[in-house]
Amino acid sequence: MSDVVAQPESDAAAARLAVAETGFLRAFNEAGVLTSADVHVARRLSSLSNEIAPDEVLLAAALAVRAVRTGSICVALDSISELDPDPDDPLPWPLPSAMVAALQGSALVTGANSGSLRPLALVDSDDGPLVYLRKYFEQEQTIRRVIDTRASTRPEIDADVASAALDAVFGPSAGDGEVGPAYDRQRAAAALAATSWTTVLVGGPGTGKTHTVARILAVLEQVIGSSPRIGLCAPTGRAAAQLQASINRFDGLESAPVAHTVHALLGIWPDGTVRHGADNRLPYDVVVVDETSMLSVTAMSLLLQAVRDDTRLILVGDPHQLVSVEAGAVLTDLTDRALRSSAPLPPAFPSLAGIEGADFTEPELDQLGAGVLALTWGYRYGSTIAKVAEAVNRGDADAVLALIDADGGEHIELVVPDDLDSVRADTVAWCSALRAAGSASDARAAVTALEGYRLLCAHRDGRYGVGWWSRTIDDWRDWGRRGQWTVGEPLLVTSTDKRLGIYNGDTGVVIDDGNGGVTVAFDKQGEMVTIHPSQLGDAIAATAMTIHRSQGSQFDVVTVVLPPAESALLTRELLYTAITRARHRVRIVGTPDWLRAAVDRRVARASGLRGEVTEWSAHQS
Repeated sequence: MSDVVAQPESDAAAARLAVAETGFLRAFNEAGVLTSADVHVARRLSSLSNEIAPDEVLLAAALAVRAVRTGSICVALDSISELDPDPDDPLPWPLPSAMVAALQGSALVTGANSGSLRPLALVDSDDGPLVYLRKYFEQEQTIRRVIDTRASTRPEIDADVASAALDAVFGPSAGDGEVGPAYDRQRAAAALAATSWTTVLVGGPGTGKTHTVARILAVLEQVIGSSPRIGLCAPTGRAAAQLQASINRFDGLESAPVAHTVHALLGIWPDGTVRHGADNRLPYDVVVVDETSMLSVTAMSLLLQAVRDDTRLILVGDPHQLVSVEAGAVLTDLTDRALRSSAPLPPAFPSLAGIEGADFTEPELDQLGAGVLALTWGYRYGSTIAKVAEAVNRGDADAVLALIDADGGEHIELVVPDDLDSVRADTVAWCSALRAAGSASDARAAVTALEGYRLLCAHRDGRYGVGWWSRTIDDWRDWGRRGQWTVGEPLLVTSTDKRLGIYNGDTGVVIDDGNGGVTVAFDKQGEMVTIHPSQLGDAIAATAMTIHRSQGSQFDVVTVVLPPAESALLTRELLYTAITRARHRVRIVGTPDWLRAAVDRRVARASGLRGEVTEWSAHQS
């Protein structure tokens, strides 16, 4: 069975001890399961409730705090022993049943009716008892309520108009599938969006998600009529800019929607106030959210409250990629929840889609009824990389290793950490191409070279991290790094400047400006933009970068540096994200055991959104 691990936590934070703690929690604090902050918050909650909480309640509260800190929105009591750092010398974990009984009698769960006096929520779920910090339980319930309400009705449409719109955008239907599975699924996605209030469009890199979104919008313009107002957004400025560029490349839209960040769309201010919400809904007839996998449960709950009931909402993303750095994995939860759905297909959908039900598997039909459709036809990278990515998602390590061996290095290879000759050759060649283009003041050649190669790491620090590899690359190339603005240096922007149109996550290259100075070249929607280095707020060298930072990017050739098997960062989602950054070829630096560990280990983000939950205190006698 695959191992399940929690999101990594700060080693420095885990090392800090609650020095005054002498009770039951001290062992968990000393073992690194809990930080001092987890313990102190649990004690404070107990104090505010005027309760001398038993050890089981304190542990549950501390674990609920830990859950949010490590990316989950709750703690699954039946699985807490999996957090034990040393199974051969287990900690004194209480039985889940004992924790449930203690929580049921605790004021932290069953206090006064005011939610502020009941800081914890205890619920029954399909996955057993769950404990939440109440804020996150309420956010999850908001998402559940809005999604279910939106799924309870269907838009009223003119089937003839919708059919004509689909034919105009995709061409006449070919129900026998002769035009290929990509066409069928894209048309089906547009038909689903026309007949549903909520559509979840998922797929891996290169499956044509944003290409399909542009065509969905063209169909909806005709189905809705009267020049519908369209809102485009994404979690980050860079992702929003990429969505905008993709939509702009399609000339079949009457309107020209503008993409924003989710925060900007909702009007979220630094002080936490929100312009758009349940009492001031967004004015759009269609809202598209790209890179939804990066949205936290907090952001998703705010967004769903702000969307009108009669607005078509289209959530787009890849549920297999690394998820939000904050708590929650909402896109993954929604796709998993759809598998458990028994909702019927929209009545008009089969005929509008132009395909028979046999074109989808039974699980996919279940998902379609819940508004989830997966694009599966990949355009971007070699077939071997796609097959390896699919095997990684299945958790089939044997198949991954067999595919890599059979490929013979044409598209994907595994090299041991002590044999770096090929890594050095590719990296130095890339640096030389950047240097040559930069010295020639050729901005387009420089940014083209920038997208040709990248070295990706799981860690920031240590032998397998970005810092170590950046220094190694400096030693390999013959010109080193002479200051921050060396010609040919690839840069990663780490802050957003809307005035300049530069976003956190953008990459550029330092080039000679032809006048004895330097400038930084960026590719902005196909247009070369140069900015003086002094205008960039924050930028770092990007000869190596983290896999997290690489999300949303594509490179011709990628070298992926895996950490050893014991690293908590080494997960299936991390490996999948890394190898699917490559268009043509991937080199993995590691051992077969490290690769197998990555495939076998999944990120664990506890949530109740995948199934049904019942809060205990709401049904007490």
